[in-house]
Amino acid sequence: MKAARFHAARDIRVEDVPAPGAPGPTQVLVKNQFCGICGTDLHEYLGGPIFIPTAPHSYTGGQVPQILGHEYSGVVEAVGSQVTSVKPGDRVSIQPMVSPRDDYYGRRGQYQLSEQLAIIGLSHPWGGMAEYSLVEDYNAIPMPDDLSTEHAALIEPTAVTVYATHRGGVKPGDSVLVAGAGPIGQLQVMAARAAGATRIFLVDLNDNRLEMAHRLVEGLITLNPGSTDVLREVRARTAGGVGVDVAFECVGAEAPLGLCLEAVRRQGVVVQVGMQGKPPALDGFTLTYKDVDLRGSWCYSTLMWPQVAALIASGQLPAEKVVTRHIALDDVVEQGFEALLDKAGTQLKILIEL
Repeated sequence: MKAARFHAARDIRVEDVPAPGAPGPTQVLVKNQFCGICGTDLHEYLGGPIFIPTAPHSYTGGQVPQILGHEYSGVVEAVGSQVTSVKPGDRVSIQPMVSPRDDYYGRRGQYQLSEQLAIIGLSHPWGGMAEYSLVEDYNAIPMPDDLSTEHAALIEPTAVTVYATHRGGVKPGDSVLVAGAGPIGQLQVMAARAAGATRIFLVDLNDNRLEMAHRLVEGLITLNPGSTDVLREVRARTAGGVGVDVAFECVGAEAPLGLCLEAVRRQGVVVQVGMQGKPPALDGFTLTYKDVDLRGSWCYSTLMWPQVAALIASGQLPAEKVVTRHIALDDVVEQGFEALLDKAGTQLKILIEL
């Protein structure tokens, strides 16, 4: 079968590889349909391996060369003898986290926190940028009839932002600032609105992405810190002039985190969503003086798929708005990875049609 595999930084190859064999007792064979290119995939392409192991992963055995793709959907081709949750022909969205069911976190249903966590498409033998994949039964989540297979490929990145919204404690009527207008930042805007936020600010240095963001939610306020005093605008447009209730850092950089800390009101909440490439300097005085709650947000609960699917299917969280291009697997490097790295920022979420 054809698959896009990571070999090293700037070295992703579309190759012919052996297809998966028959599924084991608890496994599901999936014919992949749509797969998104994630920011994590871009980081691997630019400077990897980062999450991709160079030696066999302790739980899954995955390693370089790695089939990429953890945001994907497909149709069940075959199931193992003990699988009862799906059957051949079912449309599924892949929840990509793989971990023990019986370790400290697994016994508590917090599978994403396991110290042996692996991720399909990053530290697992299979991934979504291929014709087929072999996953565990708990990875293949059946989709409702009112959600397309294309939409199902958007559940994983959307779950990141819904979970971050939970971490931030966003309530109806809250004001929110989102730093970063990439795909996660724009999905974060929609997740905050779905949770009831009424005044939402989106901050980015790229005017193209800010312009694209105006179609997301009614009344969105977009601000470019290169040409606007963001803190002055935020204070002028929030109740009492004190700042936002919750701020989300969706870039993974030091400056946006500092901006979030300044932009929230006293006893506000800052949620770190983006993965910081290196330890940032943090203004501990402001954090303490403003009595701010700083929270990390690691991916999502793996149990969220039905909730997120319902949000997308109902239109309350129209994740499809971030999709800007569909491509073929053969074009994944030039029309996918390289296009997303273009500083013009004209592409957001690119889906590979398999």
